[in-house]
Amino acid sequence: MNLQRPNGNDATRSANRSISVVPSSGLCSRCIDGCKGNCEVFRATFRGRELIYPGPFGDITAGGDKNYPVDYSHLNIQGYAQGAEGLPAGVKADPDTARFPLVNTETEYGWDKKVKMTVPFFTGALGSTEIARKNWEHFAVGAAISGVTIVCGENVCGIDPALELSPEKKVKKAPDMDRRIEAYRRYHSGRGEILIQMNVEDTNLGVAEYIIDKHKIETIELKWGQGAKCIGGEIKVAKLERALELQKRGYIVTPDPSDPIVQASYKDGAIREFERHSRLGFVTEESFMKEVSRLRALGFKRITLKTGAYSLKELAMAIKYGSKAKIDLLTIDGASGGTGMSPWRMMEEWGVPSIYLHSAACEYASILAGKGERVPDLAFAGGFSTEDGIFKALALGSPYVKAICIGRALMIPGMVGKNIEQWLKEGNLPKNIADFGKTPEEIFVNYEKVKDIVGAGEIKNIPLGAIGIYSYADKLKIGLQQLMAGARRFNISVIGRRDLMSLTEECTRVTKIPYLMDCYREDALKILQG
Repeated sequence: MNLQRPNGNDATRSANRSISVVPSSGLCSRCIDGCKGNCEVFRATFRGRELIYPGPFGDITAGGDKNYPVDYSHLNIQGYAQGAEGLPAGVKADPDTARFPLVNTETEYGWDKKVKMTVPFFTGALGSTEIARKNWEHFAVGAAISGVTIVCGENVCGIDPALELSPEKKVKKAPDMDRRIEAYRRYHSGRGEILIQMNVEDTNLGVAEYIIDKHKIETIELKWGQGAKCIGGEIKVAKLERALELQKRGYIVTPDPSDPIVQASYKDGAIREFERHSRLGFVTEESFMKEVSRLRALGFKRITLKTGAYSLKELAMAIKYGSKAKIDLLTIDGASGGTGMSPWRMMEEWGVPSIYLHSAACEYASILAGKGERVPDLAFAGGFSTEDGIFKALALGSPYVKAICIGRALMIPGMVGKNIEQWLKEGNLPKNIADFGKTPEEIFVNYEKVKDIVGAGEIKNIPLGAIGIYSYADKLKIGLQQLMAGARRFNISVIGRRDLMSLTEECTRVTKIPYLMDCYREDALKILQG
């Protein structure tokens, strides 16, 4: 089965010359001496390590496009012609009460101190990548007015050009982190929260102490990894001076900016960028429990954990340790993910794909619950972008999954709205947008809704990317309400695995969701024989 086509992809700005490609290598079946390119091997011949990453850095979000044998499209949603579960207490189900706009999409997560959200999804981690930094106000305000949680990712303090450190090399002043927290809080209305991720470097820099002392942040997230890569977070920097600065702060920077040969290559113009890498974490039960206790002693009310597409052993560790530590949310991110900058081949070829990882998580959670142990609230992540995907993941992970983490899909509306704002200023609105009008009020279907939320005097301060995110979240909410109503589920809490069917027997083997010809078969036969 040819699941993908290596050696040429838009993400790496490369392409094969020939339409005939060797499946195993991705090389053209006939490679001509004198070819002028532009496959990955061709470009790597003179740009080397740059071909590891998608680009251009800072202007794209990239996600792996490998086609796995089983994915969420191999599940379908059940529909019913009778009943209605999850209506408010005392409400009798009939055509007047069981209407899709009345479906309750609210959810909550947390061990003891719950966080409520208007809809059952939240943003992926938006950290030190340039795409997150320059679009933050759009993302943060959009999440706040939509009533969902935003995750501020790792390394934000560590890469801040204006970072000030104490003599002990701990964060003393971090203007970019301050900006990010304040942007969300300005429009936060009690639904969702901003939570800050922390990796090895963040721990060393004392980020936890800074954000709770200065901002009284309630939730912090420990990070074992993500679905896009099995190494630490990365960014690129273009200046030698900046690379040296990050190296002095303790980061791994490649190629080594202190190496005279590298400096000579930079001066020649051959080396045009450097990579800043985070260290690998080393997880043990003892160290994890110790860190959770330390963070609680600092005053954090909630502690969450984000883990990636590691082996099933690490998945079991995350669920078991999370239960023992009473963490408030465990986000499980499957391959192939990606929001900012991850090695392209790693996104394509590394890790346990989402539906496989999520299916195993359901099994392991049930084992733990069967022993009388409480399972922490779960969130699934890994390539979700539509309301049907949200429904399927909530149903597959029922009753443990409380929300879905959405990465790239929640970033795109922020960027689109930002660009519309710029095009309006320039008088250069693309026709496919201008067809709807020439003002924000005409173009954005939810402009007046947002105006009502923030007030007539404040709407002028709302970036259009935030209105874009609100509009996208509204589309997901309404689409989810329709799917839930069709499945006769009027509250998130009553969605269950019985509301799914597998389209293939292989999907049944992976998910344990029955094959569609077996679903409700006994009920059907009882009706026929009655």
